[in-house]
Amino acid sequence: MGKAFTEISAGLTDAVKHAKGESTKTVEHLPEAIDVKSIRECSGMTQQKFCAAFGISLGTLRHWEQGLRSPRGPARVLLKVVKHNPNAIIEAMQK
Repeated sequence: MGKAFTEISAGLTDAVKHAKGESTKTVEHLPEAIDVKSIRECSGMTQQKFCAAFGISLGTLRHWEQGLRSPRGPARVLLKVVKHNPNAIIEAMQK
């Protein structure tokens, strides 16, 4: 077998061990948790106003706040900006 096979096989073996909770050299990168409810409450907005201001569906916001789902991708970026400067988003949305 070739070098590629050996590397892939070793990677799969490590992945299986990691999935079973065994010690491996695997490095797991997890995004930091975002407290969506805290961000919304700091903005002083109700769920409805927050959703209207930032273009988020009410159902999605409720899932995030209840911990049933986590924001990903652009939603994570939006929430981080809202946390630090909600007026920047509000101004941009009005133009």
